[in-house]
Formats: sequence, C-alpha cells, structure tokens
Amino acid sequence: MNSSQYQQDFYAWTQEQVQLLRSKQLSKIDIEHLIEEIESMGKSEKRALKSRLSVLLMHLLKWHFQPSFRSTSWQVTLRTQRRAIKDLLTDNPSLKHWLIETMHDAYEQAKDDACLETGLDDSTFPQQCLWTIEQVLDIHYLPD
Repeated sequence: MNSSQYQQDFYAWTQEQVQLLRSKQLSKIDIEHLIEEIESMGKSEKRALKSRLSVLLMHLLKWHFQPSFRSTSWQVTLRTQRRAIKDLLTDNPSLKHWLIETMHDAYEQAKDDACLETGLDDSTFPQQCLWTIEQVLDIHYLPD
C-alpha cells in the first residue's frame, strides 16, 4: 500500500503500517505519515487534558460564584472531569508538568465559558485562578 492510501483509506493504511512493523519490513513503512500520526497522538492527549481542565475549572467557578444554583449535576461533572484527568495523567505521567503550565490558559477558557453560561460579567471572576492544582484535582474539594 503506498502513501496515497493514507488519504484514501486511513484505517487500511494503519493496518498496513502495523503489519509492516510486525514483520519488520521497515523499508516499506510510510515513515513521513507515521511520524505525523505519532505527533498528532501526543497533541491529542494534551488537548484532551487541557479541555477537561477547562471544563473542571468552569464548574468550580460556577460552584463558587453561583451558590444558589449548585446541583448534583455540577458535582457529577466535577467528579467526572477529575477522574478523567487522573486517568489521563496515569496513562501519560509526563503530562503532569504540562498540566501546571497550561493551568493559566485553561482558566482563561473556563472564565470565558463561565461568563457565557452564567450571564455574569467577566469582572465577576478573578484574573488568576483561586485554587491550587491540588485543590482543583482533589475529588472531594468544593469551594465555599
């Protein structure tokens, strides 16, 4: 299967690449596309982690700034995101340092989404995240 198969039938291309790797036919591997896909897989894990952190932070903001609207549904979302982040970090421990690095960007996204979802003005929410990464990830932590 040649490189054009990559665009025409991605699944078939992946299966062919696996077979070539297993049979150690390294000279036949579509190396450029394989590199591209491996890089993409790493970026995908980072995007998933940032997305989950952003959703988690948005719900923490809503919990903190809209106490009269608190619900079990919000608690479930907080718990779900925390578990998913824990799973991602268990599977990809090298992303733990990146999680701390992306906290600011994830918080900015969370504030934007919280403004839209709650109707509250941007000035309602602090410029910097109120919580440490340990609090954010703590399955039992709920801000007062």
